[in-house]
Amino acid sequence: MKFTVLSLFPDILRGFFEASIMKRAVAGGLIEYSLVNIRDYATDKHRKCDDEVFGGGAGMLMKPEPLDAALAAAGSPGVRTVFVTPSGRLFNQAMARELAAQENLVILCGRYEGIDQRVIDTRVTDEISIGDYVLSSGEVAAMVLVDAIYRLRPGVISGESLEEESFSKGLLEYPQYTRPANYASMRVPEVLVSGNHAQIARWRLKASIAKTLAYRPELLSTDGLPGKAGELLREVIDEGGWYEPGTGYTGGTDQE
Repeated sequence: MKFTVLSLFPDILRGFFEASIMKRAVAGGLIEYSLVNIRDYATDKHRKCDDEVFGGGAGMLMKPEPLDAALAAAGSPGVRTVFVTPSGRLFNQAMARELAAQENLVILCGRYEGIDQRVIDTRVTDEISIGDYVLSSGEVAAMVLVDAIYRLRPGVISGESLEEESFSKGLLEYPQYTRPANYASMRVPEVLVSGNHAQIARWRLKASIAKTLAYRPELLSTDGLPGKAGELLREVIDEGGWYEPGTGYTGGTDQE
C-alpha cells in the first residue's frame, strides 16, 4: 500500500514514517510513502499558498492553484483522496478497515482556515474528522489516520493481535497485566494466572463488556449482545457494572 501525503510542512510527517513498526513495514516492502510539499506547486516567486477568505472573517485559506496541481500530480481524483478536517465524517475502526483495502491513498493536510471548497469538490473523495475538536495541524490528524490504517495491512501486525484489540468485535479491549503478579499491594486477578484458558477467555470477554458499558455504552447494541456475550452483559448489569472509569474493578463475581 502506498500513502501519498500532501502538506505545507512535510518534515512534521517524516519521522513518523522512519520509526518503529512503520519503518519495518517500509523496509519490508509492505508500505510505501511519498511526502509532497504543496509549496513546490506554487508558481509565484514567494510560493504563496494561502490568501484571505471571500466574504471576510479571520484567518487565511489555502489557495486552489497549488493544491489542485499537487493533487493532480498525485493522481487525484482517480485515487482515493482524503482531506482531514473537523467538518468531515467521524473516523472509526470500520472506516480504517475500508481504507486499508486501498492500494493507493492520498491524504491532504489542511492548515489555517482550511482549503478552498472548489478543490474539495473536484479532487477530494472523502472528508474525514478524527474527532470533535480542532487542531492547528492537519499533519497530526493525517498521522492518526495513517497509523490506524497501515497496521491493518497483511503482514504489518499479527492477525491474532488485531483480533484482540478494541473495536475489533464491537467492544473495548479488556484490561491486561504483566509481571509482577503483586505490585504495590495490587494483585492481578487470580483467573489470569490460573492456567485455565476457558475461564481466562470468559473473564476477558466479561471484562471487555464491563469496560464498554462504563466508558462507551453507545457501542452496545440496543438489542443486546448475541449468545454468550449477551449472557455476560446481563451478568455485568446485575452486578452493578463492576468497572468504574478512573477506579477500575469495584466488584463482580468474576474478578478473582
